[in-house]
Amino acid sequence: MASGDQIPIKDRLEAIVDELVAKGILWQEAAEQFEKIFIRRALDETGGRIGSAARLMGVHRNTLAAKIRKHRIGKKR
Repeated sequence: MASGDQIPIKDRLEAIVDELVAKGILWQEAAEQFEKIFIRRALDETGGRIGSAARLMGVHRNTLAAKIRKHRIGKKR
């Protein structure tokens, strides 16, 4: 097991994927939900700053902005 008794990310993802497949969740839905959650967390981490969130995610700012529009991710109020 990893240091601090944490389950490695790969193992956690494997368990999530196993559950999704067992429940019949389609790839497109799973991928879109993952992307939305990932973007929201990056924006939360950076105080909503798109440029900073894009750097954190390793994508271009314009790419992130397009994905924010695609998923209709709004700013928290």
